[in-house]
Amino acid sequence: MGSGPLHDAAKEYVEARLTAAMVGDDPLPSPAELDVPAAAWLNGLAEAASELRRHLLDRLRAGELSRGEALLATMDEAYGLLVTMDYPDAVSGGLRRTTDALRAVLERTRGDLTTTLLQARLQTALDRAAPPLD
Repeated sequence: MGSGPLHDAAKEYVEARLTAAMVGDDPLPSPAELDVPAAAWLNGLAEAASELRRHLLDRLRAGELSRGEALLATMDEAYGLLVTMDYPDAVSGGLRRTTDALRAVLERTRGDLTTTLLQARLQTALDRAAPPLD
């Protein structure tokens, strides 16, 4: 089941389950627990890590900067695993392309988080330096 509708369905199922686990800080279910092939699980992991960007941005908007940092670390861990997989596309179901897409999402997210953290530090410094308003 390297490609096609069954692979896509399994990948979408894995993406949903892994995204829920990542957002909930729960352990990731294994391919065996989800009863899916490894290629579908790995592709689902890449998609789930990409999906964390939305949740991370929501957390930043809510002012939860430390949660944003934790989610970025989770995305980084997933990418770190996926980048070590070196199998032909016929075996991996296009994992290399999906991993490359995750890298782009990860870098944009890292930039957004960094900008938000720096803005928060600047705001804190300005608040400390500003004289009280009467």
